[in-house]
Amino acid sequence: MSVVSVSAKASVQTAIAAASRKTGVDFHYLLGQAQVESGLRADARAGTSSATGLYQFIEQSWLGVIKDHGADHGLGWAADSIRQTASGTFVVSDPATRQAILDLRRDPQTAAIMAAEHASDNKAALEQSLDRPTTGTDLYMAHFLGLGGARSFLGAMAANPDRAGAAMFPAAARANRSIFYDGAGQPRSLGEIYDQFEAKLNSGAATAATGLDGAGLGDSIDAMDFGESEVVLGNEAVGGDRHWVETTLAQLNAGRSARATAEAAMRPTPETARLAYLMLANLGARAS
Repeated sequence: MSVVSVSAKASVQTAIAAASRKTGVDFHYLLGQAQVESGLRADARAGTSSATGLYQFIEQSWLGVIKDHGADHGLGWAADSIRQTASGTFVVSDPATRQAILDLRRDPQTAAIMAAEHASDNKAALEQSLDRPTTGTDLYMAHFLGLGGARSFLGAMAANPDRAGAAMFPAAARANRSIFYDGAGQPRSLGEIYDQFEAKLNSGAATAATGLDGAGLGDSIDAMDFGESEVVLGNEAVGGDRHWVETTLAQLNAGRSARATAEAAMRPTPETARLAYLMLANLGARAS
């Protein structure tokens, strides 16, 4: 995996913080998830699936979240182009438009806001079924197992945290042996798996915070516990966390280099993607 420069890391963190402010989804969770999923690389691409971008959205998941939330964030052209078939598959009739929408996964601002919206949807659904506040680790379980899988996992863990996870999720266990089994080949319990994800998120957030000029983010994030802290939405956000995010953004903006600014200006945006699509459509019409 390539090393992300300080300027690129700062740019990505700014995008994540902006998504956190817009949606109310906890900044620390979004930061840790991006580090775990992509190492904060906006152009990350999985070798075994269609997963792409900061949050490694596969094509169907991306089309679904754009359909649901794109219009709220200036992507009405994309949302209107997507339809869902009777079988639940999301399709786009025009190939050029479809590719333009999928390419938005590489744009940090769009990826971050869609990841935040997706997390917000999962939070609402989980809290309704579990009847308790949702933690960052809960949300990552929904990302890892899907919403239905997370409901089953968390419900079973509440009843019996010592239950073996592999027996409940054999397919996931086969694909992710190191998560469901320890080094000796013994199956991990639901509680152990949950703790492993919690540690993974905490480590990811701490790693993502290192190397920023004078920002000093590591200690702040190390103090955050994804397993115990509620992921706060909207006006319920704790004032200290909100102040911390705003201070962090100010430090990042003050420390940016001219090169980072130039890189940001060259990145594709939802607007340039839309314009590119319109140009392609116009050329196609002339050719025909």
